[in-house]
Amino acid sequence: MEVLRLKVGVMGSAGGVFNEDISARCFELGEAIADAGCAIVTGGCPGLPHQAIMGCKQRGGLTIGVSPAMGIQEHVDRYGSPIDHIDVMIYTGMGLMGREVIGVRSCDIVIIVGGRSGTLGEFSIAYDEGRPIGVLTGTGGIADFIDDVLPVMKKATGSRITFDDNPRRLIERCLSDYHANPPRIREQEAAL
Repeated sequence: MEVLRLKVGVMGSAGGVFNEDISARCFELGEAIADAGCAIVTGGCPGLPHQAIMGCKQRGGLTIGVSPAMGIQEHVDRYGSPIDHIDVMIYTGMGLMGREVIGVRSCDIVIIVGGRSGTLGEFSIAYDEGRPIGVLTGTGGIADFIDDVLPVMKKATGSRITFDDNPRRLIERCLSDYHANPPRIREQEAAL
């Protein structure tokens, strides 16, 4: 049986002003994903996730975007999102919030970088569905508050969360955890 390439989602800040260090760490995150032989999945948006896309692409990795738009024109014009460096774009036509479920469910591991309310929504979906989650700390936004949110979640989902400020180490740790403890996503459990 052929083993499929793991897909690592990078969910985070699409807008705002980012300092050079945070942008560089997200670029390195993308490089680490490609170097590990994984594909990257983002919301097809600009900002920190696109930095990761560019890093992944530079290393020859497979890049996938999950767009809120119906097609390329709406993706670029209405959402102001890039198409460069993205190998496969999935146009959901579901808007920003609707595409979050598809984006997260398309990933084996979800990484949180920076972020605001949309990223918190993506984190919540991944957590609720028991997906492995990595948090690149020190990237601002919701990523630096996930640890504060966890105590109020009060729901055992099987999701394991890894925190690290080093992009390469974060990917290594998340992949090691994934292989040591293959996730049991709720849909998989229901089928058994």
